[in-house]
Amino acid sequence: MILKLRSIFSEKHHLSWYIGIAAFVFVLIMTFVLILGASKQMNYAWQWHRVPVRFLKIDVIKSDVKGEIETITIDDKTAVIEVDTEEGIEVFEVPSDELVLKRGDFVYPGTVLAESKRLKPGILLEGLGMTLMISLYSSIFGIIIGLFGGLSRVSKNPGLKWLATIYVELIRGSPLLVQILIWYFVIGTLVNDNLKMLGMSPISPVGWGVISLSIFAGAYVTEIVRGGIESVPKGQMEAARSSGMSYLQAMIYIILPQAFKVALPALTGQFISLIKDSSLLGIIAIRELTKASREIVASTMMTFEFFLILAVLYLVLTFPLSMFVKYLEQKAKVK
Repeated sequence: MILKLRSIFSEKHHLSWYIGIAAFVFVLIMTFVLILGASKQMNYAWQWHRVPVRFLKIDVIKSDVKGEIETITIDDKTAVIEVDTEEGIEVFEVPSDELVLKRGDFVYPGTVLAESKRLKPGILLEGLGMTLMISLYSSIFGIIIGLFGGLSRVSKNPGLKWLATIYVELIRGSPLLVQILIWYFVIGTLVNDNLKMLGMSPISPVGWGVISLSIFAGAYVTEIVRGGIESVPKGQMEAARSSGMSYLQAMIYIILPQAFKVALPALTGQFISLIKDSSLLGIIAIRELTKASREIVASTMMTFEFFLILAVLYLVLTFPLSMFVKYLEQKAKVK
């Protein structure tokens, strides 16, 4: 990348090229100036020093009761704290070398009992991890659904073809937010109630989030796969069948490899959209990246800092995939 940029700027260019570069730099500077000016006009106090703790924080053990520490018993590496409350004695076990209180101290809900020197992920990293996990599972299931859907769309069986067509048109024709609400509050309520009656564990909100995103992505992948299959010349199927292959064998070994080669850039682009679409799952109480940022903003009122960081984090997630799509497109043009 550095060598490429060096070669670009070492070449001689027309005057308009330099004007374009100057205009680009000017727009960036003006954007920064406008944001800074708007924040000053609002009397906004930037607090960037409070940002790192939202990524990594010290691991602490807090009290959830109100009372007085009656006894502290240290046994090997563990300290047993007994707190005298109005409801009785509450017992906490903490590492002895991390204890920060002593006998006779009063504690309240939220009081730190032990503070570790170890760091653990903050709310932003937890949200980032949740976004990555949901996007990964949804992408895998979306590919599986889309593969079967695409094969059904080009099938000669009218039942499969009509079902796939209805599925694609229904999912693509309705907003994702509405689909998430239906999956969680309507279908999810019915399914989870029946699971409880059968003595089984209900599906978590994360599970319903993955299901809704997978079904949504599967509809788009279905059309991408269908387009890839139809881009392969029909003579390929005829040649495979004439050589003794069955329809299924010809599709698996001849048609699909060529179709995926054509469809790969579009599939990658769909997965980029899926990462951004996962931000809607906060509406069903899933603490993904966007919901985590909103919670921080609500508790700290640091609107500019964390929404800017949120945009950067999504860019970090999607930019490598965007570059991969560009690479695939250039490679396809060369061939």
